Amino acid sequence: MGPRQKGVQPLLCGYYGEHNLGDDALLSALLAQLPEGCDPMVTAFDQGEVQQRLGVRTCPRRDFKAVRRALGRCDALVLGGGSLLQDATSFRSLLYYAALIISARLQGKPVLLWGQGLGPLRRRRSRLLVRRLLNLVQASSWRDPGSAGLAAAWGRPGELGSDPVWSLATRRWHGQEGPLVLCWRPTPLLEGERWRPLLEALDAVAAAADREVIWLPFHRDQDRGLLASLDRQGLVPRRLVQRSREELVATPEEAMEIFSRASLVLSMRLHGLIVAALAGAPLVALSYDPKVRAASDALACPCLDLDQPQDARTLEQQWLQQLQSPPPPQRIEELRLGSQVHAELLSRWLGH
Repeated sequence: MGPRQKGVQPLLCGYYGEHNLGDDALLSALLAQLPEGCDPMVTAFDQGEVQQRLGVRTCPRRDFKAVRRALGRCDALVLGGGSLLQDATSFRSLLYYAALIISARLQGKPVLLWGQGLGPLRRRRSRLLVRRLLNLVQASSWRDPGSAGLAAAWGRPGELGSDPVWSLATRRWHGQEGPLVLCWRPTPLLEGERWRPLLEALDAVAAAADREVIWLPFHRDQDRGLLASLDRQGLVPRRLVQRSREELVATPEEAMEIFSRASLVLSMRLHGLIVAALAGAPLVALSYDPKVRAASDALACPCLDLDQPQDARTLEQQWLQQLQSPPPPQRIEELRLGSQVHAELLSRWLGH
């Protein structure tokens, strides 16, 4: 099936409207890259929020029958950003996307994988299923070399680009004397005392540099209240508690404004790292997942692997060194150019 004509109505399927600023940023990037004249339908959990923020039509993403009905009224299926073909969330989640892909192909509609990560696929049955699904896909673009390499090894190479969120507009950094900003999340890699070296290092850096500490929940439902939870466990030094506050934001743009006036951003969230880089802020990545390590390698910023033992004094020295040292603008621009691969895929299949 060849490229579509102007006026195509794609179904954009992803983890949208789930109060995760990273996925909200992906959706903003996807909508901006759609060819002129497209009239998308978006799967979303919080439909009202997505409709209000972006002015698009939506259907309830957790109601599979409703999504399948929406697919019947659309011309193409676009799996938009993130790592949707994975079983780390659950095997059931993988089956959801598999059923949508199969439904689209049974209806003779093209399936596009846009800016995807591939995996993790921890189960043998998951790998077998995804290998078969890739044979049903008309075109794909990948956000990292590992995903592209795995797809190629399975005989379905696609285009390799950077993460689509790199296509969003940049901001001017003006955070030379600004706060430390955290995009931290709960993770099984950090339970109880495993948090203590990070918190002690953060306390020391904030005191040495005399900085406020802003805890910015990138996933509103998962990350909110982390500071209070750690404090209840007696893990947060008193001095750090006094310097800290949690700040909720509703959009990636609001997060970028905070990052643009931060003297250092410490991010566990992949898209927190990318949005902070777009704002020009100094960065340190804390990796709970290979995708975070891959992004930090692309940025050439320091990265802490959370599955390894940590030393508070070493972290303090590294973070102080990184303070007020923004990433090279040339590297940011290279990553932004790499995101255009995904726009070209949409143009070929959904453009006129």
